[in-house]
Amino acid sequence: MEEGRGTDKGEMKHQQENTVDWRGRPSNPKKHGGMSAAAFVLGLQAFEIMGIAAVGNNLITYLINEMHFSLSKSANIVTNFVGTIFLLALLGGYLSDSHLGCFWTIILFGFVELSGFILLSVQAHLPQLKPAKCNMLTDGDMCEEAKGFKALIFFVALYLVALGSGCVKPNMIAHGADQFNLQTNPSHSKKLSTYFNAAYFAFSMGELIALTVLVWIQTHAGMDVGFGVSAAAMAMGLIVVVSGTLYYRNKPPQGSIFTPIAQVFVAAMLKRKQINPELMINGDQNRAESGNVVQTQRFRFLDKACIKVEDGSNTKESPWRLCSVTQVEQVKILISVIPIFACTIVFNTVLAQLQTFSVQQGSAMDTQLTKSFHIPPASLQSIPYIILIFLVPLYDKFFVPFARKITGHESGISPLQRIGSGLFLSTFSMIAAALMEKKRRDSALGSGEIISIFWITPQFLIFGLSEMLTAVGLIEFFYKQSLQGMQAFLMAMTYCSYSFGFYLSSVLVSLVNKITSSSSKGGWLSDNDLNKDRLDLFYWLLAVISFLNFLNYLFWARWHSHSSAPPTIQNEADGMGLNHYILTKHSKDVVDENIP
Repeated sequence: MEEGRGTDKGEMKHQQENTVDWRGRPSNPKKHGGMSAAAFVLGLQAFEIMGIAAVGNNLITYLINEMHFSLSKSANIVTNFVGTIFLLALLGGYLSDSHLGCFWTIILFGFVELSGFILLSVQAHLPQLKPAKCNMLTDGDMCEEAKGFKALIFFVALYLVALGSGCVKPNMIAHGADQFNLQTNPSHSKKLSTYFNAAYFAFSMGELIALTVLVWIQTHAGMDVGFGVSAAAMAMGLIVVVSGTLYYRNKPPQGSIFTPIAQVFVAAMLKRKQINPELMINGDQNRAESGNVVQTQRFRFLDKACIKVEDGSNTKESPWRLCSVTQVEQVKILISVIPIFACTIVFNTVLAQLQTFSVQQGSAMDTQLTKSFHIPPASLQSIPYIILIFLVPLYDKFFVPFARKITGHESGISPLQRIGSGLFLSTFSMIAAALMEKKRRDSALGSGEIISIFWITPQFLIFGLSEMLTAVGLIEFFYKQSLQGMQAFLMAMTYCSYSFGFYLSSVLVSLVNKITSSSSKGGWLSDNDLNKDRLDLFYWLLAVISFLNFLNYLFWARWHSHSSAPPTIQNEADGMGLNHYILTKHSKDVVDENIP
């Protein structure tokens, strides 16, 4: 019998618990892992997000003022940059699970990200690598846009940062979560939930410092110094994560993560005319190797990959023709999470607006706090994180235990419920943004009054709470899926949602401009002056799309909950030795008459 990766209980358990220390020796539960080891990874996460957030959240200002790109082009550069970061997370997840492991992927691409920060700092510092100084507000048509070698250096530096950050991000979350052994220590399940909340707390702290201290440095000391501080933050993060080397439990790479998946589809296609295993059980034509087991009813066509046809010979079937039940069930899990993943794309399109157009909104408002202090517009995004550094610990210490008593769920509410709550709130973030922009624009055009920047607070505050629910819920949901050896790749999928969301934002901006433009005037977002644009209408459009996306999510969350089998079923299958079905008729051509 030829079996795919992880085909029986002993092998599966070995793969789940096969963790090693930094020398490749079996890890010791008393010395390795746990929250103390995960704390080093949390330190890296705080420093890494500190560096990348300071660049990404104020990048649009640098693009307009220093590189002289138009508002819409600058917004698209920012969203494409951030989208590329999260798309490259798939590469980081694949390399980690298949070849390098989380720790070495973090170290390798951490230095790539650091080199990008350093090059950005050099480019921003040297006048010969930038266009001549020019005021885009007063002399926009006369300003020279960055082109040629100047643009090349900038984009090389920017996308070195994107490559490094993209590959580091999913592995930080996965490596920290790997420090908890859910198979042998049930108490680690609650600790894992606490770790995910702690990871978001570290993220919030990093964002807060980036959007206050680092953005203030960029505004008053120059972008070259600001980029240099981002490089220093990344260097500190690498030092912290390396300091924990002796305490980590590391999961070795499992080889190609895509081959077992491809084998299931190929085997199911080759045996597409065989009788469905469920039909054969009911007809007493099929028996398991040891007992019977209830399987998930979703994607039943894939179960045909488990059929072993005996033709009287002892020839073993190729793994491309015969797969284990475990292997097939893991492919089913992977397919079933795709709709949940897709529903978070619009959510991240909303996030893209807060990092681009909302910053420009702040620039058109009264930023004066005192006679001598002005709030940098990019620092507006720190508002939700100021609240969240208090709210996240309260959520974990009070709400989760309280909800746990009511629901019995170890995380208080299920990850799917948490995601749904966040998606619902994101709609109100765009409603608040639309109402505020209408007030700001009417005041500017009517009485010439420039309203205070604090009017923009609600949209950031609501979305911050929304992100805490959705982002952490999605990470917990994906990590707890029973896909062995694919945790880093699953974390990458959560970040890939950010990528698609930011790319969708770019498409929407271009599409809205095209549809709303006419021969006499441009579209809603075509002008560099927000007083001439109709950003409020664009926000209302996003509010409608967000609400429709929430309704779509409710359908798919309900479908996922009802189509998933109880968690113990797969363990029962492994315990019974149910690796595949055996077709007792001695023919390779037994087919269901009703199947074409």
